[in-house]
Amino acid sequence: MHEFNKDVEDLAHEILDYSLDRLKLNPPLDGPSTPEELFHQVGNTITPQGLGGHETLEIFKNVLAPACISTDHPRYLAFIPSAPSEYANLFDLVVGSTALYGGSWLEGSGAVFAENQALRWIADLAGLPASAGGVFVQGGTNGNLSALVAARVHAREQFPEVTRWVVACSQEAHSSIQSAADIMDVLVLEVPADDGGVLRGDAVGSAIDSYHEANPTHRVFAVVATAGTTNLGIIDDLTTVGAAAKSRDIWFHVDGAYGLAALCAPSVRSKFNGVELADSLIVDPHKWLFAPFDACALIYRNPAIAKKAHTQHASYLDTLENPNEWNPSDYAIHLTRRARGLPFWFSLAANGTDEYARSMEQTLTIAQHAATLIKAHPQLKLLMEPDLSVVAFTRNGWTLPEYEAWSDKLLEDQIGFVVPSSHKGKPILRFAIVNPWTTEADIEAILETLN
Repeated sequence: MHEFNKDVEDLAHEILDYSLDRLKLNPPLDGPSTPEELFHQVGNTITPQGLGGHETLEIFKNVLAPACISTDHPRYLAFIPSAPSEYANLFDLVVGSTALYGGSWLEGSGAVFAENQALRWIADLAGLPASAGGVFVQGGTNGNLSALVAARVHAREQFPEVTRWVVACSQEAHSSIQSAADIMDVLVLEVPADDGGVLRGDAVGSAIDSYHEANPTHRVFAVVATAGTTNLGIIDDLTTVGAAAKSRDIWFHVDGAYGLAALCAPSVRSKFNGVELADSLIVDPHKWLFAPFDACALIYRNPAIAKKAHTQHASYLDTLENPNEWNPSDYAIHLTRRARGLPFWFSLAANGTDEYARSMEQTLTIAQHAATLIKAHPQLKLLMEPDLSVVAFTRNGWTLPEYEAWSDKLLEDQIGFVVPSSHKGKPILRFAIVNPWTTEADIEAILETLN
């Protein structure tokens, strides 16, 4: 491996120049290539002698990067995009270049301190007590799994006689809940939402009571509510669902991977009333809090429960078992971790929370504008009024092949990236607007192609 010699220094400048150009210019939309097309252009990049840093960077810049869709493009409106701030992106370079270790206080106290301040801001927005705390994990899937593992460990101590554990959630819950259940070998009790797709406390309570009566050795150990579903942005009735869980001594988890970011927006804060009841929650700053991939904030009301569930014990870790130190490795399913919350912290600290609120409100305004345009469009039908910044709609007379052909052409023409989804078995289109640089003109340009 090369030391930091003149050649490496020249390469460093090239990489920094490329990174700065990428930040200064409007991001290209780009699009995927086939494996055959990519191999034809670059061949096998892994060779005995190596290609050299400069040639490898040219391959990335000219071939590989253009084969990746830019998730921060203002017209990338599919799935849940990412829109990291310039400060967050720049500081991600610092995190990568300094080899910071974010798993223990001993090795990374400064980084952990900063991450914890960012977590505290989220916890305060949610109304959690001063004792609340947590950790940044890779993404919502790991966050949900780690929270549910802690919940089951806690339940096992309270109810040792139980032979089968169950998690209750809506059929609209994120797919990671079923994935977590499969990994943990627990059952899922699917509770029907109301006609608007909202999970409510009376349905949760009735379903749990009926299940417990029919299965006396089974127990629901966690109720999961969603604060902004991925597909439609629907917010469950957190107040009543939380009350139903609490009254039955069941852990209440709020999956807000996308939606809870809007806690910082005054115009919609009341939609999240009840989140203060949560025993755990997640929100992904890489989705709607202007941070780069990958960062999910996992926060516990009582972190001691999570620490008991997740702390790994080994002779080589004995020196880390200091009760006065906060080790992020103790609060989720991981040991080694990068300080992935630092780019978010840096952006939040540098820009200020007022700027975060302003940017969040901007995306909500554009979503409302999109809904208004869709309702006025002769060929389109708004599926529902948006709760947050997901705007779902249909095009009159189209079936899935028409939606897919339109989506492919939209990307091919480099106008935008919007892919079909489905609702109640029927294809739909949806805009997920999380980028404050997305404008009314961007929405109008896409909708014009649906005439």
